Amino acid sequence: MPDAGALRFSPDADTEKIVAAALTDATLLEEIVDALAGEDRRGRQAAARAVHGIAIHDPALLKPYAPELADALHRPESQTRWEVLGAFEKLVPLDARCVDKALDGAESALHDEESGVVRLAAFRLLAAYGATTATRSERVWPLLDEAVRVYHGDAEFPAMLSGVYRLVNGNSSDEVKRSAAERMSFDADNAKGLVARRARRICDCAPRKRGKK
Repeated sequence: MPDAGALRFSPDADTEKIVAAALTDATLLEEIVDALAGEDRRGRQAAARAVHGIAIHDPALLKPYAPELADALHRPESQTRWEVLGAFEKLVPLDARCVDKALDGAESALHDEESGVVRLAAFRLLAAYGATTATRSERVWPLLDEAVRVYHGDAEFPAMLSGVYRLVNGNSSDEVKRSAAERMSFDADNAKGLVARRARRICDCAPRKRGKK
């Protein structure tokens, strides 16, 4: 039987207390994950907020629940999706394979028409995932490249460039690094301020062409 004094999940519970308790309470953690698929919108949002908090402290606890988290990326409310996308981003350094099941949801979120926060969270996740191997980088770069073109000038655009830099500064393929540099060359030469600086950093990651002997 559950401990009568144990903290239980509810939408009105204090998130920090829920997160702290879930780090050592497997039953509570399962309740939180189950709430992601619940009928109550507030419950799903509160659960997603807790999941993100857990991912910040101990992402390994969420590895067994990757399929449930991926399913949560298809909920209608923006907050549930951006919190879970953020949780997946925390899982990438631990085991990027956990993200495989989330790619469809992340791609859909990247084209969210209502929330720039959701689009940015998806972009950051895909960039982090792509930075892990050359193969993954080539899988996600067409999506990120399109997003860079479509959302150029949006409020989230400078933060997206940080994601591109993470991609090309990681284990992405030379082809992706060259393509990213080509994409950002105009901003590197013509933009100002933060966008220009980040564009130049991306361009600097492109492999140098060997000179003719």
